[in-house]
Amino acid sequence: MTPSSGSGPSVVALGGGHGLANSLKALRRVTLEPTAVVTVADDGGSSGRLRQELGVLPPGDLRMALAALCGDDEWGRTWSEVVQHRFRSEGALHEHAVGNLLIVALWELLDDSVTGLDWVARLLGVQGRVLPMSVVPLEIEALVEGEDGALRTVRGQVAVATAAGRVRSVTLLPAAPPACPEAVAAVQAADWVVLGPGSWFTSVLPHLLVPELAAAICTTDARRLLVLNLDQQPGETEGFAPQSYLEVLAAHAPGLALDVVLADPRTVTDPQALEGAASSFGAEVVLAPLARHDHPDQHDPDLLASALGSLFSRDRQPSDRI
Repeated sequence: MTPSSGSGPSVVALGGGHGLANSLKALRRVTLEPTAVVTVADDGGSSGRLRQELGVLPPGDLRMALAALCGDDEWGRTWSEVVQHRFRSEGALHEHAVGNLLIVALWELLDDSVTGLDWVARLLGVQGRVLPMSVVPLEIEALVEGEDGALRTVRGQVAVATAAGRVRSVTLLPAAPPACPEAVAAVQAADWVVLGPGSWFTSVLPHLLVPELAAAICTTDARRLLVLNLDQQPGETEGFAPQSYLEVLAAHAPGLALDVVLADPRTVTDPQALEGAASSFGAEVVLAPLARHDHPDQHDPDLLASALGSLFSRDRQPSDRI
């Protein structure tokens, strides 16, 4: 499925990591130039090392978004593999991703994070645009409840994602960070804004903790769509039912309204509870098969593209709703 020239709505997808990458792979099948707005709080692996050593935005999630927007032709497939390639060695280059080094090199040469990403996108032949959600590197701080019920503060994306216990809330450091102006403008001009899927506390919610970006998400004339996760993540969302994601979202973004909540029917065990949680946002629930057959915890880009394409192009039929 390839959008024709000039076809498709203007869509902004917000998130990070593998969840956002799958959304982007789906979106480039149904709209010509989607925009990704990406979290910049990663502090692990190659991204964390470059961030610590050079003081730059962590490039890893940005790299993954760029790779996901590469075309299906030989050029796109080849460059997608190149930027995702990691060195294997006994030295300092071990586990660094080629794309991370390329992005940081352009940032240093051009002294502008957005311009650098645009240059990488041109090289890769990217279909769309990739933007950071903030112009400064961020830290995630979480309140985590242990098995004994005691609350403790955990700082850092990796530490939060792997913390024993249940994450109750997250904040960003620095507090009230500056938004990327281009990301704010993209949200304000969009026809659709897509949140999720992805790591809920470390990839999805952070966008709503950047004041200017959150205000744009809440006030845009775009329709807002939330894509729910297919499976729980240990620590972050262990024990979550589909409606739990909405309850956490409401606690972190009380002014947010939604139009559609998209879920895979196999994950919905209590349709009334999910519909009730969605209605508090002013949203309807739309069910569609979304999971990969070989990895049912991951979204299938083709199935997700089919569901998104239907939502973008038609009035709903009663059979789509719970």
